[in-house]
Amino acid sequence: MFAHRGLLAWALALTLAYMIAEAIGGLWTGSLALLADAGHMLSDAAALALCLMAVRISQKPATAERTFGFYRTEILAALANGVTLIAIALLVFFKAYERWQEPVEIKGPAMMAIAAGGLIVNLVSLKILAAGRAESLNLRGAWLHVLTDALGSAQALLAGLLIWLYGWYWVDPLASVLIGLLVIYSAWSLLREAVAVLMEGTPDHIDIAEVRAAIGIIPGVQSVHDLHVWTITSGLESLSAHVVCEGRPRTAVLTEIRETLARRFGIDHQTIQLEPENFAEDRPLDCH
Repeated sequence: MFAHRGLLAWALALTLAYMIAEAIGGLWTGSLALLADAGHMLSDAAALALCLMAVRISQKPATAERTFGFYRTEILAALANGVTLIAIALLVFFKAYERWQEPVEIKGPAMMAIAAGGLIVNLVSLKILAAGRAESLNLRGAWLHVLTDALGSAQALLAGLLIWLYGWYWVDPLASVLIGLLVIYSAWSLLREAVAVLMEGTPDHIDIAEVRAAIGIIPGVQSVHDLHVWTITSGLESLSAHVVCEGRPRTAVLTEIRETLARRFGIDHQTIQLEPENFAEDRPLDCH
């Protein structure tokens, strides 16, 4: 987590520095694509700041009211980033429609130079953030922000070249629309994963049937019910299950279950209730 804070701080500093330059450049050249990219960089800065805040809050210790701690803060930040990306894309579409109706003259060479600088800054930020994106959905949200911004800078660079060579001013709003589509594409998977975590869905990399079978073949286990696996935050999965066991010491059964779940599925946070074969209770909805 502390390493993530350092990565995010560096990326935030780079993004803020070039966002100002790109906004000024967009106004100077008259390029909507550059202004759209600058607006996206503003959202990047906000997203990175939100991620930094989420990392700080998530490290707070658990309390009596928040027994799982504040881990979910990172997931909420990822959700907010996804929603922000969608909103930015819709704004870009609206502005592109307006520009399509009333084209303006654009300084192609200057647009190319500014877009090239933005692309370099984004590539550096991507390199910085790449180290932690596989470990944190929150950091992945920030990385996606910067990735779509890098793609936007590349498209603005190409649009500037076409405007410079052929005077195709219509390429500028077209490039901004393509940037918006890239933003929506990257935001969708982030939103889907964040919502899945908040809805306590089974993690994509875990097969619930395989987990049930792995517990069921352990000697002494008769059956498994009320089996649930969910994500608390990125990289932290939790499991609860009721296991009917007979014919073997319960301590041995429980130890083997815990070791199997940790070794095969990487699940260390486990709540296992062992029950005798004739144990009766009102059973809630099971996961089959």
